[in-house]
Amino acid sequence: MRSMNAFSWSLLVLLGLIWGASFYFARVAVPYVPPMTLVFLRVAIAALALHLVFGRTPGFYSQLRRRAFAFLVLGLLNNAIPFTLIFTGQTVIGAGLASILNATTPLWTVLIAQVLTSDEKISPNKLIGCALGLAGTAVLIGPAAFDLRAAPLWPMLCIIAAAISYGFAVIWAKRFRDMPPRSIATGQLTASSFLMLPLAAFWDQPWHLPAPPPGVLFAILALALVSTAFAYILYFRILARAGATNASLVTLLVPPSAILLGVLLLGESLSIGEFSGLLLIALGLLILDNRLVVRRRRKS
Repeated sequence: MRSMNAFSWSLLVLLGLIWGASFYFARVAVPYVPPMTLVFLRVAIAALALHLVFGRTPGFYSQLRRRAFAFLVLGLLNNAIPFTLIFTGQTVIGAGLASILNATTPLWTVLIAQVLTSDEKISPNKLIGCALGLAGTAVLIGPAAFDLRAAPLWPMLCIIAAAISYGFAVIWAKRFRDMPPRSIATGQLTASSFLMLPLAAFWDQPWHLPAPPPGVLFAILALALVSTAFAYILYFRILARAGATNASLVTLLVPPSAILLGVLLLGESLSIGEFSGLLLIALGLLILDNRLVVRRRRKS
């Protein structure tokens, strides 16, 4: 495991804030822009930005053309499906709760990898981490899991289904190990833009919608350029400096940042049960990350 210096940690915290802010930007936009249209705007604007930044790199487009079908699948699993489900869920639930449920992604990834891969089987620490994370998810859902009148269950299930889709995307993305991260990001965002264009046009018919307020337009641009395009570039830099294991810690930083933004800017609040669920999920992710085991062995 590579060590992280102060600059790498600052980048990681910044990325956590940016991805946490994506739930805030989405919450601002979904009352005015239908989910599928919002997904299309997010991925299309971000893809255009990445093309402008990386398009002149030698061999860039030949790499994208060779794996067009694989990028379509990745764009479907990693962008089109989860973004649509998350934005649909956020039409009802707050940014903080949505980000917490989305933080279960590593837990579902471990379970999916157990079935679909031969090199990432469940270990005792992964099993304990999954159990704690799933317990945290159950605590978050709370009475809504048993009584639909207590709280709407379907938007929470939308976010969890999005997290499961991300898990399948991680497994599928293994086939891109030989490609630069910037090519993977641009390929999947371009593919998901083509996937979402006809869906948004047919389902939402956005040309009939009233023009959104300036604040909503700003939120859409920030969601695409900051929380998607720039976030990918930042993530790739962390990946190169500190490695994948350290970069994965950003998952723990997204829910607290989204909660903070939701409370400060949207007037949201979370119950004691939801905070308890957050703590269980965080503990589960820490155990899954294996840092506690590694440090204990080093001390021994």
